[in-house]
Amino acid sequence: MSTWTVRQFPKSVPKLSKAVLIAGLPGIGNVGKVAVDFMVEELKAEKLYDFFSYSLPHSVFVTEENLVELPSISLYVKKGAGRRHDLLFLAGDVQPIDEESCYSFSDTVLDCFTKLGGVQVVTIGGIGLPAVPKKPKVYCTGTSKEAVQSFKTVGIEPSLYGIVGPIIGVTGVMLGLSKRRSIPAVSLLAETFAHPMYLGIKGAREVVTILNDKLFLGINIKELDKEIREMESEAANRTMPADLPKALRGIGKGRAGEDVSYIG
Repeated sequence: MSTWTVRQFPKSVPKLSKAVLIAGLPGIGNVGKVAVDFMVEELKAEKLYDFFSYSLPHSVFVTEENLVELPSISLYVKKGAGRRHDLLFLAGDVQPIDEESCYSFSDTVLDCFTKLGGVQVVTIGGIGLPAVPKKPKVYCTGTSKEAVQSFKTVGIEPSLYGIVGPIIGVTGVMLGLSKRRSIPAVSLLAETFAHPMYLGIKGAREVVTILNDKLFLGINIKELDKEIREMESEAANRTMPADLPKALRGIGKGRAGEDVSYIG
């Protein structure tokens, strides 16, 4: 059984009001990671917990200072960001490496969420397509019809069934475990290009725009548009292999017979 160490940063845990957890870890197009990292930075959310386990990938990252750091996953908090809710953000460099650690990690995060008085979970991910979408669509699924209905806003596609296969990783497992605990939860999945070198920043923008409107975050979307232009400029200088890895070619078929896939 995978075990997770939770390290608390502030001396005392803040009292939260109707907290919503927004989770976005690396996956297809890094849609969730890009979206959550941007919201954490833009809202100046503060780190509340770090999660550590030997079930994290066996690697280190080299920093700009030419030093090494272990991969990390953290929970951030922002009080008073939304008009009706305080916010929790799950962000990180990696996902747990196997099925058991994915379940134990998601359970650990939900334990923290419950103790903090959280009321709703939102996970973010990408739907991998065989080509770059010009205007990425965002789909929604969830633990109940009521939870999904609460996100029936302009810009969200009405039905995900038949578009993807299983939702893999923390993005999917946390949704399923939330249902077991009777926690209202939804997943917002944005179309992106199913290539390991592609960064789904336009899909992330669509998700941030939806959450900005839904939760009254007050985020300046123009700042995200500026970052998108800068990232696209950098990406234009990179070469991308012509072949997609077999693992990314599809976990199922779309309605029109197109190859589509999703990995949390």
